Amino acid sequence: MLTCPTCGTENAPDAKFCSECGTSLAAARPPRETRKTVTVLFCDVTGSTELGERLDPESLRGAMERYFDRMQGVLEAHGGTVEKFIGDAIMSVFGVPQVREDDALRAVRAAAEMQEALADLNRDLEGELGVSIAVRTGINTGQVVAGDRTADQRLVTGDAVNTAARLEQAAEAGEILIGDRTFELVRDAIEAEPVDPLVLKGKAET
Repeated sequence: MLTCPTCGTENAPDAKFCSECGTSLAAARPPRETRKTVTVLFCDVTGSTELGERLDPESLRGAMERYFDRMQGVLEAHGGTVEKFIGDAIMSVFGVPQVREDDALRAVRAAAEMQEALADLNRDLEGELGVSIAVRTGINTGQVVAGDRTADQRLVTGDAVNTAARLEQAAEAGEILIGDRTFELVRDAIEAEPVDPLVLKGKAET
């Protein structure tokens, strides 16, 4: 049953308007969630504590805003959706709202271009402030549950997200680590070096 948010009257599950007061029942419907295969990219700044110690708060904020703007522009240019900023980290999803056959490759190419864009930004930051920004990146492909964007629910959840975050945490500064499934999807289009199996916190070997 759908309960009218205006008058509290219970209506049939397929009702579009309240039978009592005529209010639209769209807001009373639970948001739709969908299961999708997507590629998740996590990118985080390393050495942010040292960076903060070397810059005054205004300069640090300005540098980070320039960094986030530049990285978001690259991600969106490759078809990625920036889900959220977590401290100094960026979480982006390729496959939401639109799933593409080459989402994994788009994510990997975006990560590579982010490194190039960061190098350009660092030349400016070194000249202006005497500092540079270093990042590490993790990319993973898998199934997630995606919220209904029409209901302003953008967050995706699932093991693929957790694995991408763990890969990012395991990467060295300047390194891009990709999960097995992502690698299988892009192996013919990129050059990558194999690494020993990683034991990720809370995860099996990958």
